[in-house]
Amino acid sequence: MPKMKSNRSLMKRIKVTGNGKIKFIHAFKGHHAPYKTAKQCRQLRRSGMMDKTDYSRIKFMISK
Repeated sequence: MPKMKSNRSLMKRIKVTGNGKIKFIHAFKGHHAPYKTAKQCRQLRRSGMMDKTDYSRIKFMISK
């Protein structure tokens, strides 16, 4: 039986840190910036950390 493939679209969007946390880049920042507040634009620039409740699902998708 062949190896299972990991989810490549997910691998392009996340990064696993040294401590095992999952880092991602926020969506909704490509356009329509004038309709967002300065605070929204500023906060979307930062990368986010995945919630612990999603770890098992995400790790299953990347470790196939």
